[in-house]
Amino acid sequence: MNRLLLGLIFGLGFGTLDVLIMIPLKYEDSRKKKEAMASAFIDRFMIGFLIPNISIGIQPAIWGAFIGLGFSVPTAIITRVYAPIIVTGTLGGLVIGILTQLFI
Repeated sequence: MNRLLLGLIFGLGFGTLDVLIMIPLKYEDSRKKKEAMASAFIDRFMIGFLIPNISIGIQPAIWGAFIGLGFSVPTAIITRVYAPIIVTGTLGGLVIGILTQLFI
């Protein structure tokens, strides 16, 4: 499968999944909730998009977990919500890496 198309599919899927997870969470106001959801979507979209499109010669599952962790830690530090953000990003990156290996 084409890497660009695969990245778009994984990015849209992972971004959408993360936003769906955030729907029941409570926020101070609706503006902050929209901002948080938009930020989470972009962050997760980029994880899903980059994993199949950047190959550095290591196993895709390891690369995926590394990218997921790398993108998640800054967001977790800023929001002070560590475990859910880091775990979701790392596991999502791992799964996308495994799927990348299967489809490419």
